[in-house]
Amino acid sequence: MTDTALLHRDRRQAPSPSGGGLLRGLLRTARPKQWVKNVLVIAAPAAAGELFSRSALVRLALVFVLFTLCAAAVYLVNDARDAEADRAHPTKCHRPVAAGQVPVPVAYAVGVALGVLAPVAAARLCPPQVAVLLTAYLGMQLAYCVSLKHVLVVDLVVVTTGFLMRAVVGGLALGLPLSRWFLITTGFGALFMVAAKRYSEAVQMAGTAGATRALLTEYTTGYLRFVWQLAAGVAVLGYCLWALEEGGAPHTGVLPWRELSVVAFVLAVLRYAVFADRGTAGEPEEVVLRDRALALIGLVWAAMYALAVADW
Repeated sequence: MTDTALLHRDRRQAPSPSGGGLLRGLLRTARPKQWVKNVLVIAAPAAAGELFSRSALVRLALVFVLFTLCAAAVYLVNDARDAEADRAHPTKCHRPVAAGQVPVPVAYAVGVALGVLAPVAAARLCPPQVAVLLTAYLGMQLAYCVSLKHVLVVDLVVVTTGFLMRAVVGGLALGLPLSRWFLITTGFGALFMVAAKRYSEAVQMAGTAGATRALLTEYTTGYLRFVWQLAAGVAVLGYCLWALEEGGAPHTGVLPWRELSVVAFVLAVLRYAVFADRGTAGEPEEVVLRDRALALIGLVWAAMYALAVADW
């Protein structure tokens, strides 16, 4: 083994100098940057105009925390299982478990503890449907870690369903009915981002994908491009039907904000598709947060939809 290879191996196996100990490593493994995904728990209540009562905010804050605990449990177990494979990845080798900052048994123990705590707390503090959904989420995601991530198409469906569950749980927590168009738009919007991420990984890791995410060697970039383009089209169609749905109440506002929000939604999809087409649509939250134009379009869409809900 060459000196360069030895140095690279030592860098992967040694804890990061700035790691700050076991607790910091556990926090990093829980992926704080990914917690922004859990903001989706407010999607259904916001769409129904039931977001701003004190009781709703308290309940949604609790659901956000519980879903975050479930997601952290999955990340800990996943990183413990994939520690060896992650050491072969150019960036994942710096994850605390792969780098040795968090021992594998500790990652498993903390992951299992959080995975038990969250559904039990939900059963005591939330409607029963929330505990059932969190349990289903944990079971599905753990099955994904063990085997489903190696099954073509099913891996895309599982990750997409995780996003959809986040969007649904807020409605369940408040006992709100869920529009079929809301579910279609959210589901296919999530599939659009998931497929775009896989496409970007396939483009960036061309020639070495088998060492990092084996399933990428079985997908073609053409197929993944087809999936994200199809999902984007269905999401836009679903949103149009959702926005044009009358809901039994006549329009009394200054402008038809709900219908006009279609423009902002389509622009957001088109802007995100730029990154997907380039093969740079990695983590969805990073794409949204680092691109000012996309963030601005998102704010405009949120403002227009808020005006529609307020019937202003």
